[in-house]
Amino acid sequence: MATTASGALDGRKPRRLLPGFGLTLGYTMLYLSLLVLIPLTAVFIRSVGSGWGHFWEVVTAPRVLASLRLSFTASIVAALANVIFGLIVSWVLVRYTFPFKRFIDAMVDLPFALPTAVAGIALTALYAPNGWLGAWLKAIGVTVAFTPLGIIVALTFIGLPFVVRTLQPVLEELDKEVEQAAASLGASALQGFARVVLPALWPALLTGFTLAFARAVGEYGSVIFIAGNMPMKSEIAPLLIVSKLEQYDYAGATAIAVVMLVLSFTLMLGINALQNWASKRHGER
Repeated sequence: MATTASGALDGRKPRRLLPGFGLTLGYTMLYLSLLVLIPLTAVFIRSVGSGWGHFWEVVTAPRVLASLRLSFTASIVAALANVIFGLIVSWVLVRYTFPFKRFIDAMVDLPFALPTAVAGIALTALYAPNGWLGAWLKAIGVTVAFTPLGIIVALTFIGLPFVVRTLQPVLEELDKEVEQAAASLGASALQGFARVVLPALWPALLTGFTLAFARAVGEYGSVIFIAGNMPMKSEIAPLLIVSKLEQYDYAGATAIAVVMLVLSFTLMLGINALQNWASKRHGER
């Protein structure tokens, strides 16, 4: 502290722990280029290697369109379910004290540590028609395993921690006195939550939704076992990419990957814009 102050007094620039902006920016761009920009550029180039006609033929095939529709629809539904139930889980973990709370809190991170293939096998064994839960659901006419519903269940399982861990710090910092003030002014518990708590949570909810969606849309290991992998019905886009790679159709695989990349980037860009708008609205209040 004294060295920094003396350096500022005698006209010298204070010493920094990290190099200057130019050097750090150069390292940052090099790192991002090697890990992100160059591989993505290679995917784009490889996808049109056989011509735009072949690219369009691949991405507009009925089987490809069905797999893309299923992947994105299931990912959005699973992310929305995680926003609802993740909010409930994080609220209980932050606001209440109960036995085995730390154990349940640790269990939230299980999808992070569990290999995705193990998760897929476990979910399939549980929700199969002869499984513990699948047998009961089949009795009432609900089939989970080997259907699109099974895909949503798997994507919800792997995406829940993203929402819970995003909301927990925000809820912990949220002042309870604001809720008490709303209650003292005559607001019911539901009105206090909707008008006081929920606006403060909107940016975190959108962030959790984005992370859960991004994790779900590219998921492979936990889905292939429970999906059934039936073309035009329960086949996800990542599985179709792997199938084309196994057939040495690299141009077809990269074409599907490019479509997934563009759609994912567009959706996430829109969500980020909505998040920035919600943050500005909350800041104005």
